[in-house]
Amino acid sequence: MTQYLLSVHSIDGEVGDPMTDEEIQQSWKQIQVLNQELKSAGAWVFSGRLHDPDTATVVRMSDGEVVTTDGPFVESREHLGGFYIIEAPDLDAALVWAAKATAAVGKPIEVWPFAATEA
Repeated sequence: MTQYLLSVHSIDGEVGDPMTDEEIQQSWKQIQVLNQELKSAGAWVFSGRLHDPDTATVVRMSDGEVVTTDGPFVESREHLGGFYIIEAPDLDAALVWAAKATAAVGKPIEVWPFAATEA
């Protein structure tokens, strides 16, 4: 099976209508249902929610020296907010999981297949 990254994208500063406690609980319930469905199907490998982008650190090489800077590498309002790593037989199956994930988290989901690696 191929592994896929389902990345959850958030927009910095995007403010929606405030959620009630009941709506927050319902949202978490939908995410837990998705997680359980992924696990039951044998598709779940790993998932995680990330802190806000101002907690990120970029590490790069510059003239042979390691340089670290604050924040995400990409200069954009959009940032990675979380992710799933799943196993699926093909892209179509991964897209079905992505559709379920976007419905559960209410954010766009980007689907990337992992490149084959030599063992």
